[in-house]
Amino acid sequence: MVVGLELVPVRKITRMETQQTSNEELTLRSPASVMRLARMGSFHQCRLSFMRTVLRRLQRQAWTFERPVFEIDADGVGVAVYTARGPERAYSLICYAHDLPDDQRSDRVIAEAWDATFTLFDGVPDRADIERLSHHVPKQEAGRITEKELVLCRANRSVRLFGHVIERLAAGQQPDAEQIRSVGYLMRTTAVYGSGKFGAADRELICDRPEFAGPFQAELLAVYLVRAFTVDIVEHLARIRSPQTAVKIAPELRRAIGVGNSTGLGMAPYLISHPVLLNNWIATRETALARVLALPSASAAEAEVFRVMLARASINAADWHSVHPLQIEKLALLRADLEKLTAHTAEADLQNDRPWQRFLDWTVEHCSLEGQEQIVSLLLEPHGALVDDLVDTMGADEDAVFRIDGAMPVERLRAILADTYGWALDIAWQDRESIARVWYISEEKLEPRLGERFEEPIEAYEQPLAPGRDVAALHGALVQWAGEPVTAAFLLAHPEHRAAVRRAQIAAKLPYAEIRDNTISSELLPIDMLRCKLSFFGATHFDPRSDRWVRINMYRGAPFPDELSNAGDDDWSYPPLGKEA
Repeated sequence: MVVGLELVPVRKITRMETQQTSNEELTLRSPASVMRLARMGSFHQCRLSFMRTVLRRLQRQAWTFERPVFEIDADGVGVAVYTARGPERAYSLICYAHDLPDDQRSDRVIAEAWDATFTLFDGVPDRADIERLSHHVPKQEAGRITEKELVLCRANRSVRLFGHVIERLAAGQQPDAEQIRSVGYLMRTTAVYGSGKFGAADRELICDRPEFAGPFQAELLAVYLVRAFTVDIVEHLARIRSPQTAVKIAPELRRAIGVGNSTGLGMAPYLISHPVLLNNWIATRETALARVLALPSASAAEAEVFRVMLARASINAADWHSVHPLQIEKLALLRADLEKLTAHTAEADLQNDRPWQRFLDWTVEHCSLEGQEQIVSLLLEPHGALVDDLVDTMGADEDAVFRIDGAMPVERLRAILADTYGWALDIAWQDRESIARVWYISEEKLEPRLGERFEEPIEAYEQPLAPGRDVAALHGALVQWAGEPVTAAFLLAHPEHRAAVRRAQIAAKLPYAEIRDNTISSELLPIDMLRCKLSFFGATHFDPRSDRWVRINMYRGAPFPDELSNAGDDDWSYPPLGKEA
């Protein structure tokens, strides 16, 4: 199915802002098209994704890495420390390795034991720190950490790959390349907590540090170091098993190992609860695309980079597998789209007459949402110098727009609802299908859950995660309002609509702040929200296990810390040509 994309001006940006040479203005894609869940659930990682931002900074600033502690016994139990040193500060990942019975290994957030637990420490820990944290980090939520700890996470071994790699390396052989490609990780994290959870440092304590100014930089630095640990521990256990014959993983296979992750519903409401941050992520990506589309021409070298990246994306799609019917269908569409796009590039002029705009126009006409959004990501690849500076705009000061403008005329508020929320006003909210779901918080783990409104007694616990419905109710009240013509007077009489008014005023200023779909519909696919957020992290190989949780891969293909200084210009996000992925 080919889905078109509306292209209308939603925000004008001068060429001076975009490092162009003309006074012509840029036009961004319409939020009415971009902010639909079907499209957001087809996003791919790109140059602006946070993992790539982390590694570009580490490389540019010549960070150094060391492993001052590695005390792991023959059973894989012990502690290791990995320290990353930057221009001003050092951070250390403290790793606690455990001997977990197979029957206790679970991806569920309710698990109470893991193969490895970690914390990102602010600075370099001494023995007292390592001892103190050994009593808390392995307990995760049940333990207590301090402001010296920035991130708390845990991981489980891949049942299929972990033991296989140790066995092969101990015998002096390389792991099976097909298994490496199929699984893609030795361990997968089941939670990566930051921003003050369980006693860790609040975001406000570190957000002024340049290395952590962007979203989730501390968490993704921790995951990057977790990846190094996963490879080191299998090589270490292989040496212990057979010191005379053991070998290390070959570099090309090593690079193909990332960190797996299992992510569930806990992540989905984040996009609804943080409209300013969501806007800034999407607006940054759309601004980068607009910069590229506005280029009047492309060099031969830039056109060749695009062709190569398209070929590498095709390899990536071929190696991307899933067991979920929805993702299997999407993968089939993506692979078919990439074949069509490859054939088109053989004939298309990629250098003259606004080549990238023409190419995207062709893609919109001939490809599915998967193919369209893959091309959006690929179009940025030849133009790092043009778009990479935009990563500095992806953070958010959410307090700056929190205050409601009580002086806003009610007529202006009505106009905002009609313009921004027309999609919500068209929904028949009295229908059971339109309000079938309820977001609530589980008592057991205090995590978001999604239940069936008319099948479970959970409506009394509903969380405010249905902005479409709430704005429609606000609109109904405004239609009946005959009092003073300012918003403050309306809210004095109807304080139940304060949250909806705030969201509407935010969306009027920030066009990509609102998901333009019903988030409590019977047809809702939460995995669309998960994929959107995870694509900005830089995740790949999305593999839904239901409509509510997904497995992904992080840092697959990335240089390891010992390779980073010679890794080239951020050239790792797709499998290389002519080699195993």
